Amino acid sequence: MNIATPARSVATGTTGTTGAPPHPSTAKTPTAKALAIRLTRCAKTWPDGTRALEPLDLEVQAGETLALLGPSGCGKTTLLRLICGLEQADDGGRIDFGDMDVTGVAPEARGVGVVFQGYALFPNMSVAGNVGYGLKIRGVDAATRKRRVSEMLALVELEALAERRIDQLSGGQRQRVALARAIAIQPRVLLLDEPLTALDARLRQQLRVDLAALLRRLGITCVIVTHDQEEAMMLGDRVAVMSAGRLEQLGTPETLYRQPASPFVADFLGTLCRLQGEAVRRHHGVDTLTFRPHEIRLHAPGSGLEARIEARFFLGSHVRFELTLDDGQRFTALAAASAGWQPGERVGISLVSSSSAQEPLPC
Repeated sequence: MNIATPARSVATGTTGTTGAPPHPSTAKTPTAKALAIRLTRCAKTWPDGTRALEPLDLEVQAGETLALLGPSGCGKTTLLRLICGLEQADDGGRIDFGDMDVTGVAPEARGVGVVFQGYALFPNMSVAGNVGYGLKIRGVDAATRKRRVSEMLALVELEALAERRIDQLSGGQRQRVALARAIAIQPRVLLLDEPLTALDARLRQQLRVDLAALLRRLGITCVIVTHDQEEAMMLGDRVAVMSAGRLEQLGTPETLYRQPASPFVADFLGTLCRLQGEAVRRHHGVDTLTFRPHEIRLHAPGSGLEARIEARFFLGSHVRFELTLDDGQRFTALAAASAGWQPGERVGISLVSSSSAQEPLPC
């Protein structure tokens, strides 16, 4: 794993709508140069003086999905609300959608479609009524509204449920209704605030796949907030990792995983193991080994570093081992499901990935 210099400025991602010109339904093109969103020196301070978001610059390209990833309280939802217009940036901050300054523009005039964590569906309306609500309040005529609702329900595969009440739907169906409502208005920018959090693990996994396919089919610019690393890496063309109100690193999922800019990014995007000490220096010629659990190969002892197996967990497709060096350092390794070593046995260990960094992470 190579460690890169922290990147704290440019991000590329998405657009949404509320009352904006139709977004072309073309295939997504991550290499497109058109700029959908630009944030310049945007910060947010609450009335009590708490700084929720440090000043940051961020650029999102048209047709791209940008995932804002980080733990609770890192500022990712605040950033989404600045883009939406539900919060205003501190003095000096500016937000542009394309060539239009929207810094002081109200949310309903920004051309954004939003799916909130709780979906915010209207229980007194049918599925079709919910999907068509945004069109109705924008004055779209009944015939056009009916056609657009039909198109959206077909897109999310809910045509047969058009007249069903919201309380008769499953969690996954409600999520799709909320998404259909957000894109029915043909937004310039689609904003998703942890839209899959309330779903069970199996359904969430399937809807990630469906959502990724839908975003690519629409070619719409999208910013999604999540605390789930796998979700961010599946959905985001780029991922912006945030911590304590700061943008820690921006890049493709592969770049962030293989070239984390800081220990925080490395740890947040999966388990990271570090080994130090005399045995590491003797066998590898470096002070610190930094690696992921899948980058370790276990073999019969006799050469190189050795460790004792403390625990073995069979996880179906693979086995997870917890190991300890002779000096007490603990680490984790993943192996094929057929690996038969048991707790108490000694094994040899070696790195098998060329991407593994044999250098210390920046502190």
